[in-house]
Amino acid sequence: MISKAFQDIVSQMSEVFSKKFGIADATGLILASNGQEASEELLQELIEASYENDDKTFVYEGYTVRVIEGNPATEYIVYVEGTDEVSKYCCNAVCVAANNVRRYYDEKYDKTIFMQNIIFDNILAFDLHQKALELHVDIDVPRTVFYIKVVKKGEVGIYEVVRNMFPDKEKDFVINIDSNNIVLIKELKESTIQEVNTIANQILDNVHSETLMSALVGVSSICENINQLNTAYKEAQIALEVGKVFDEEKLILNYDNLGIGRLIYQLPTKLCELFLHEVFKKGDLSLLDSETILTINKFFENDLNVSETSRQLFVHRNTLVYRLEKIYKLTGLDLRKFDQAIVFKVAMMVHKYLVSNPTKI
Repeated sequence: MISKAFQDIVSQMSEVFSKKFGIADATGLILASNGQEASEELLQELIEASYENDDKTFVYEGYTVRVIEGNPATEYIVYVEGTDEVSKYCCNAVCVAANNVRRYYDEKYDKTIFMQNIIFDNILAFDLHQKALELHVDIDVPRTVFYIKVVKKGEVGIYEVVRNMFPDKEKDFVINIDSNNIVLIKELKESTIQEVNTIANQILDNVHSETLMSALVGVSSICENINQLNTAYKEAQIALEVGKVFDEEKLILNYDNLGIGRLIYQLPTKLCELFLHEVFKKGDLSLLDSETILTINKFFENDLNVSETSRQLFVHRNTLVYRLEKIYKLTGLDLRKFDQAIVFKVAMMVHKYLVSNPTKI
């Protein structure tokens, strides 16, 4: 359908420019032309040259060529026989017109653009179902949103890696945020947490093995229908943000398993500061040295068990009791008492959240 629109452009431009020109896709297929078509060999050379040339408009073997970029690489080229100023002007004019048509068709017919508009909240709820029906996109199938973020950058992007993993463009949608951030909207077969975790692990393994880059994956709740995708996209983002603060060792961060970290993340920073001032009336966590922090973490890991904690820390039981007394004197909280230990644990998480410099107010 887009080839017909391109041919209309070429036909109209032929009335203005007495040049031989046309539009081809990235495979070398001529979609529109106004005269003798360029040979298949020449077109392949022009396309290869477009990948190697940094300029969008360039000259090659007696032709002026301009690239129409797609996502993430060359999608179409406009070629004009000749290298003079008129050829360049013709090439640019055809390219501008073709690019506008391409964008119109992308907006109207491209399912990935449609999904992108949903997660970015660029489509009205009133139009969503009607547009889905027009594009033959299933409305009531389970999907999950995966937000893939590169943490150790490299020279290679991850878009092609993820796209090759999920080649079914009718059911799975890969959206390129930038070279280090990719969103995958994946249709599920079994609609289970196990299936979701398996997919997330496959993504991490493939990204690392093919690019040698480290990545994190934020995973949303399972959506039951297309209306929930915008919320799911935000959930995947929140999972990454919360995990960055509270679960630094995890590479897969599931929104449904964030626990109290999600609650703290959604609190205003002012409220968090007031909570810390209320809890630590005698001081704050900055008064505690690294050895004391290690002691506290081990004590929590061992469910407030003094004997087991002292064994793991290789200290005498009385030494551990002395340290706990010291913490009580500094903070006013006795970690051997369950209710005060809970308050202290939450306060440590709130403090960590504030230290992470949240942007919310």
